[in-house]
Amino acid sequence: MRFFAMMATACAAIALSLHPAVTTAQTTSLDPAPEGSFSIVMLSDTQGYLGRGTALQRDVDLPTENPVFDAETRWVVANLKSQKVAFVTHGGDIVDSNNELQWELARRYLDRFHGVVPYGLVVGNHDMTNPGDSSLFQKYFPASRFRKFPWYGGYFKGERGHPGFSSNNANSYQLFSAGGLNFVILHVECNAPNDVLRWVDTILDRYKSRFGIVVTHMFLGPIREPKKGENGSLLPQGVMQWKKVHGEAGNTPQQLWDKSFRRHPNIRLILNGDQSTPNAQYLKLTGDHGNIVHALLSDYSRDDHGHIVHSPSDYQPTAEHGGAIRIYRFSPSGNAIRVITYDTVDSKIVTTTKSVKDSGQHNFDISLDMTNKRRPHKD
Repeated sequence: MRFFAMMATACAAIALSLHPAVTTAQTTSLDPAPEGSFSIVMLSDTQGYLGRGTALQRDVDLPTENPVFDAETRWVVANLKSQKVAFVTHGGDIVDSNNELQWELARRYLDRFHGVVPYGLVVGNHDMTNPGDSSLFQKYFPASRFRKFPWYGGYFKGERGHPGFSSNNANSYQLFSAGGLNFVILHVECNAPNDVLRWVDTILDRYKSRFGIVVTHMFLGPIREPKKGENGSLLPQGVMQWKKVHGEAGNTPQQLWDKSFRRHPNIRLILNGDQSTPNAQYLKLTGDHGNIVHALLSDYSRDDHGHIVHSPSDYQPTAEHGGAIRIYRFSPSGNAIRVITYDTVDSKIVTTTKSVKDSGQHNFDISLDMTNKRRPHKD
């Protein structure tokens, strides 16, 4: 709380402007990744489903569809080579209504990555029941689907006696190398309970020589929970101090940081989705070892009026619309990550949204020292 008491009134725009290491990447077209670089691509909050079994059209008998999710996964696969994609991550809320129809469709879209590129999935609050049961996610994306891949590290097996809670790939980690860097990337469910955090600590300690990334659903956003009718983007922004799932057992993002993440010097990035109103945020945190942790929110799943966008015809050029993904382009020799927000529907870099009008908060460069991670791994 010491750090966040000082940061509680700082919005994302102020936080970004205070970082001298950040420079804006001003362009509207996406160039191929240059020689010596590679990319990690992040999708999140792909919950804009239409048709039967969906929240907005539950009474119709049309086939279930999600044109934006479809477009995002197609674009990633088509651009694996040009963007030198080494890993794909999903920040959660893969589905909206947590039913078989939506999970079947999500599996179909995400199967495009299967055996083609390493990838990992976060369980968001929409991907489980309110008490924290993620049985349907585990049915469609069990650990058994991934064990054959050398990059799949493992998963939390659960300690609470109920297989639907937190186990069987609901929390997982992956190991991969790119650009001379060795990574451990953890996918941690929304509001992960204490037993999951103990597992997170074990994995990060085991792979302490690797460049650590944590992807979870809730982290940056409105510090307090918005009241009904409040615009979350207008509240003080930072590490969130509220939660949505897992009841008393669940941890707020602030607790995730205090109990676990801040203790590990190898965590370099924390990525999250969940907050489509604030849209995009970036904050530097300082861990217990003096290490800088770069935390980034990206959720572009809603349009200018706060309605989920379901098709290219709904797209508005200056809106918070579906179809935008995050590309984290690593340049190890330059000790920098270029952050790019790209609209896969309009084939254009996102330069503004209703909540975050400054292009420099959607597209910018982060400076960080990668030299100490450029060595052979022993694990």
